[in-house]
Amino acid sequence: MTGANIDTSNQPSYDVIVIGGGAGGLNAALVLARARRTVAVVDSGEPRNAPSAHMHSFLSRDGVPPLTVLEAGRAEISRYGVVRIDGRADQVEAAEAGGYVVRLEGGATLDARHVVLATGLRDELPEIPGVRAMWGEDVHFCPYCHGYEVRDRPIVVLGVHPASPGQALLLRQWSPHIVYVPHSRPLTDEERERMDARGVEVVEGPVSTLLSKDGRLHTVELADGRTVECAGVFLFPAMTPNDGAFDGLGCEKDEQGWLVTDRSGRTSRPGLWAVGNVTDSRAQAVTAAGMGAAAAFALNHDLVDEEIERDLAAHRAAAGRSGASVPMC
Repeated sequence: MTGANIDTSNQPSYDVIVIGGGAGGLNAALVLARARRTVAVVDSGEPRNAPSAHMHSFLSRDGVPPLTVLEAGRAEISRYGVVRIDGRADQVEAAEAGGYVVRLEGGATLDARHVVLATGLRDELPEIPGVRAMWGEDVHFCPYCHGYEVRDRPIVVLGVHPASPGQALLLRQWSPHIVYVPHSRPLTDEERERMDARGVEVVEGPVSTLLSKDGRLHTVELADGRTVECAGVFLFPAMTPNDGAFDGLGCEKDEQGWLVTDRSGRTSRPGLWAVGNVTDSRAQAVTAAGMGAAAAFALNHDLVDEEIERDLAAHRAAAGRSGASVPMC
């Protein structure tokens, strides 16, 4: 029924439904609830940063476990009457009388005037034994999130993405002991020259496995049996936005297939918004929280504008019935 108009006369109704309960979604819900909007958050409980033991670069929350921050956020929005729904939103559809229907996994539906998509993205990890088991612990993506914890120690960067060479050059900022293993992506002559200039060692050959000892990463093993000892591995995963709930609604996407929004998170379709990693793969938790707040501000203004037009029409209709004149500005 993607894109179909649906009768919503018997569904729970909200000003805004936020899909996604991470930092972006919760902060959007908090701001909107404090603006006295009726808000529901549909939360699948699967934040992108869940594998990480700690989050960083978030003022006043540096080093705090991600789930601790989310638990605090859930408690905060509940104080303002936000309804939190444990579940997954399968599809957003246009409602017959305007607004949108959010169809949940299992068949239940909710309706809202506006919808905020804050569902993040999926990290597609390479199929190298040990990578998935240590993802978020000793295997990382973001130097700004986790580089400091392995500063000045041996770091291996795996060449699994076109951006991997740049990741290795960037990590040289955190440690003089960077080893780049091209794995599935050979270096160009220019990239190799940059590695040499930056002091990044290149060890050729595909990786066979990551080895741990006492629960911590200690060695990257290559297919020919050679090993590289390290304190951390960084890689650049392929990233896919979790934006399927908006499929069929005609929201504009860029050449890479990501939703296009303005600075406030407004998509090309009125009433639909997107914030955080679902639109920006580089957004950290603190960035996503700010995006959620920015969307909430703009969204509330849009709702107010709608209400002014509604009230003005009712006022003019009442004045016409009473025979009173309407002042002209």
